[in-house]
Amino acid sequence: MFLCAIGPCMVMAFRVLDYLWWRPKRVERYFAKQGIRGPPYRFFFGCVKEMVGLMLEAASKPMVMPQNQHNVLPRVLAFYSHWKKRYGSPFLLWFGPTPRLAIADPDLIREILLSRSDVFERYESHSEVRRLEGEGLVSLRGEKWAHHRKVLTPSFHLENLKLLIPFIGKTALSMVEKLPTSSEEVEIDVSEWFQTVTEDAITRAAFGRSFDDGKAVFKLQTQQMAFAAEAFRNVFIPGYRFLPTKKNTNSWKLEKEMKRSLAELIVQRRKRKEEDWEQPQGNVKDLLGLMIDASETKQSTAAGCPPPTESPSAASWMTVRDIVEECKTFFFAGKQTTSNLLTWTTVLLAMHPEWQERARAEVLRVCGPRDVPSREHLPKLKTVRFATSQNYRRPSNSRLMNSSSPSQLLMIIYETLRLYPPAVATIRQAKADVELGGYRIPQGTELLIPIMGLHHDAELWGPDVAQFNPERFANGAARAARHPTAFIPFGLGPRMCIGQNLALLEAKITVAVLLQRFSIRLAPSYVHAPTVLLLLYPQFGAPVLFRPLTS
Repeated sequence: MFLCAIGPCMVMAFRVLDYLWWRPKRVERYFAKQGIRGPPYRFFFGCVKEMVGLMLEAASKPMVMPQNQHNVLPRVLAFYSHWKKRYGSPFLLWFGPTPRLAIADPDLIREILLSRSDVFERYESHSEVRRLEGEGLVSLRGEKWAHHRKVLTPSFHLENLKLLIPFIGKTALSMVEKLPTSSEEVEIDVSEWFQTVTEDAITRAAFGRSFDDGKAVFKLQTQQMAFAAEAFRNVFIPGYRFLPTKKNTNSWKLEKEMKRSLAELIVQRRKRKEEDWEQPQGNVKDLLGLMIDASETKQSTAAGCPPPTESPSAASWMTVRDIVEECKTFFFAGKQTTSNLLTWTTVLLAMHPEWQERARAEVLRVCGPRDVPSREHLPKLKTVRFATSQNYRRPSNSRLMNSSSPSQLLMIIYETLRLYPPAVATIRQAKADVELGGYRIPQGTELLIPIMGLHHDAELWGPDVAQFNPERFANGAARAARHPTAFIPFGLGPRMCIGQNLALLEAKITVAVLLQRFSIRLAPSYVHAPTVLLLLYPQFGAPVLFRPLTS
């Protein structure tokens, strides 16, 4: 018996050792032969200890910024900045025993995200990350992702979003009307403050007429996110998420309550399906209504009726759990990314008063001193759409302006997204052995695409790369740099952020309302310390002084 047990144990030990040591060393040599090097692999942990050490060291002290310099990459992505200087690009690093290639070549990134996106799928993030951001569009892959994307896309069409403009404007106005109207300055931490307007806009887009019930659900989600963020900080403690700590227990209770509340809301919406939320301009397609429609096939099956032969596959159904997870994803991604965009835009306007004045003059010219931006006002703040690589054509005269160039306000928002993108990096995984730019990439290799690294690359943006210079977007987003893929704040290709139009709409309206009514400057207590925990945020908050403008 003893001898019989030894054999399987030895086989298992051999496999574990191969996975944790021999295979990584083979992969390391494989890439070295192709000229790709990086920090050496260490048993079990890979480069994680060094990576965390570099990040913690960078986050331990605030930035000392020379005037108009925003060289934040060494602080935010310290490991990337450090190792790229040492090993060049691409370079190899290890997340545990999993190899990751850090790729900064925009042509290769275009291939990964756009022209060969079917070969490079989104990698499966850690369970704590999925718990925090929800297992919706951001995490899904394959046929199920494609179906969910198709179902949700109508909510984000520009014509549908225009119906939300009055509500977003009203929310922004109610937010600023709570500030003192005296001539004295008031200090506000905008990193917290802006979450009000983004939360309300997202709730309206997600739940439509069920706004009040949806807001109660998202309130539970806000509390649950705080617990999930705490658990994420302990992600390297094995089994931490299963421990019955007080915070974990409370998080589990909130999760159950949120799912129960959403399930009840779904039942209510089905009962009064004909009462969808309406605006005078038309019907708003809210996310919940679209997902309920997509779940009807599943409901009939769950009731005991077998699906007809022509029914879609299981991946095309949307269960109650699918709806719950999509709501979580939309709330996390939409609220946090847009509030972060508003925070950094406000900070940059406070740092650069000359651009604040230029944007204010434009807003006052278009909207007047008190009118909330409307559907009629926004087209007058001329916009250009984000151009992707497939329709990019470099102009013969680089000084030639587009016939419809961006407004001052939009150029400022673009430059904010360049310097301080909400998502600083994204990761893809090779589904099979593949050749990329002359390099042979083994199946399972993860590809790290440093969005902030692209946005701060002097070879792509010129010697003023660390300066706040919205003028670089005067010819549009695709022509701002030496390569169109150098600017991808919302990603690129099929998995480009579905909510980018809503984020830009919220940002333009909210900033316009602020500029109409207040001058802003940084509070003396402000400390410039951008840092990343899934998304980019100010480590010590963003206190800003608001002074009402005289009529």
